Amino acid sequence: MNVIRPLRFAAHALAFLMAGALLSPALHAAEQLAIGSKRFTESYILGEVITQAARQGGATAEHRQGLGNTAVVVEALKTGSIDVYPEYLGTVEREILKLPTGSSREAIDQKLREMGLALGVPLGFANGYALAASAEVARKHGLKTLGDLRNAPDLRIAISQEFLGREDGWPGLARRYQLPQRPTSIDHGLSYQALASQRIDLTDIYTTDARIADLGLVTLQDDANYFPRYDAVLLYRADLPTRAPQAWQKIAALQGRIDVTRMIAMNAQAELHGQAFPAIAADFLAGKATPAAAPASASSSASSASAASATPAQARPSLSSAIFGGDFWRLTRDHLWLVAVSVGIAVLIGIPLGTLAAARAWLGQGILGFVGLLQTVPSLALLAALIPLLGRIGTVPAIVALSLYALLPIVRNTAVGLMQVPKGTQQAAVALGMTPAQSWRLVLLPLALPVIIAGVKTATVMTVGTATIAAFIGAGGYGERIAQGLALNDGTTLLAGAIPSAGLAVLIQVVFEVVERMFRQPGAAAS
Repeated sequence: MNVIRPLRFAAHALAFLMAGALLSPALHAAEQLAIGSKRFTESYILGEVITQAARQGGATAEHRQGLGNTAVVVEALKTGSIDVYPEYLGTVEREILKLPTGSSREAIDQKLREMGLALGVPLGFANGYALAASAEVARKHGLKTLGDLRNAPDLRIAISQEFLGREDGWPGLARRYQLPQRPTSIDHGLSYQALASQRIDLTDIYTTDARIADLGLVTLQDDANYFPRYDAVLLYRADLPTRAPQAWQKIAALQGRIDVTRMIAMNAQAELHGQAFPAIAADFLAGKATPAAAPASASSSASSASAASATPAQARPSLSSAIFGGDFWRLTRDHLWLVAVSVGIAVLIGIPLGTLAAARAWLGQGILGFVGLLQTVPSLALLAALIPLLGRIGTVPAIVALSLYALLPIVRNTAVGLMQVPKGTQQAAVALGMTPAQSWRLVLLPLALPVIIAGVKTATVMTVGTATIAAFIGAGGYGERIAQGLALNDGTTLLAGAIPSAGLAVLIQVVFEVVERMFRQPGAAAS
């Protein structure tokens, strides 16, 4: 019996290990992917299509949507914060790799391999840059080609911020065509509204935008062949096919499935009829027919009616239902988390810095100057710079950036509050035999606390507004709705993000007012 028991134990252990080995692939079969997308309609839709395709392959897939401009999303890909996102061949060639137009595929692949990336899965359509004007403006100025712009120097041109500085954007275009205009910048989602209301005469467009046909715009021909080909492809981390083979099989099956007519129709579903991105993607993957939306025409406004009938009209949600929709509590939780953690870190750093600034006058100006300088750094630029520095996107770089922005009012008010404590009070503390630390903790800090709390209040209210920018690097919060509203030119969605943010700022203001009164009451009673 003594021998049998150990043998049984060994047999059970061996069986357990063998079962574990056999079950291990199944336990680890849930491949994990993060899919990115940029902040415009088509990228949202394609990102959702890729995400749902990966889930069909059994993967746990997350869509990190609306990640700002190309620089932000590429940094996210390089650092491993996302695994794949939809991109365009011309953008890879000119903007990302800085290669000349028409470079060989071998040259592109080699440069990407050096970055740990790869290019593949052509989706079946091309979406290029172009310039467009209303039919009235085109007729008035005789605009048919980009070269015709040389004869209309007074045109009011507004172009998207990214196109204004891209390698294949306005600077090179102006040089190629010797254009005299000086364009201003505008968000892409707002440019169509500006054209329709005649506030501008010309803007850059994506050739698969549904609003081109909807508004009957004239797309100017690229008669000097300036723009490269913008075939829609996937840009991904080179190890993705081997790291997530089942999900990749489903993603790779998207190759050639989306033609230009289908893509314009899906864009129309989102932009003209308010259909949600996940629903559009689900219908596509399920093989449901999408009524064709005619491609943009340069000469006929009849295509407007075709685009308008691309999908059945859907009632836009009311503002209240948009605000308190299904993702309201998730966005509120994310926003509160960003604000609370960021301000908490700023308090832990700012109060000691403010104390040092008050105690050492020669350091004070330098400290206040430094935290003031941080306020001048554009928020999106700081967020983009933190991505490669921290090696990730999302909450961590957002909290770092928001904490830095929150420092100024906390440091300044801490220094001012401590310096306002009467010298006699400070001397009395020394006379009582208190150490500097005891004097600061028991005398100086309590007397300066109302001023410090006022600084924390200012920092918190500021952070509530600034935190909306964090959505552009995938950190969530109310900024998700604002970004989508801008991309779709949907005022209701935009307000559904802006109003809760403003309401949260007012609520926090009220809470701090109550706290400040609580700290003032003891002093008032004593007087």
